[in-house]
Amino acid sequence: MSDDLTALIHDTMPLCRTLGIAATAFDAAEVRLTLDWSPELCTSNGILHGGAVMALADSAGAGIAFLNLPDGATGTSTIESKTNFLGGVADGTVEAVARPLHAGSTTIVVETEVRSNERLVAKVTQTQIVLRPRT
Repeated sequence: MSDDLTALIHDTMPLCRTLGIAATAFDAAEVRLTLDWSPELCTSNGILHGGAVMALADSAGAGIAFLNLPDGATGTSTIESKTNFLGGVADGTVEAVARPLHAGSTTIVVETEVRSNERLVAKVTQTQIVLRPRT
């Protein structure tokens, strides 16, 4: 099942394939994505780059927003994102867990926690715009 979920996110968000992001849960209540630490994704001192952490969180947020789109919507796009970094990651796997806070007709607000070995390393709140067909 997680192989199918990972293939889905790789097909819909190619950056996830490039970074090696995998999916372990993907439904309207919760999206879980993981990213393995690697030296190619680091800044100095072997710390996972904040941009890689943000890409993981944004991808999880986009996934949960997509799964909560209202009828008639065609997609979603991040219009605002705020990240609080609470710690660095020097090894292992980070997991982003995204949950919807508000699923409206024009915007969807998402909260994502990023953890490394159960330790909270980032908290992200983002707003996704609901895209509709142009008439």
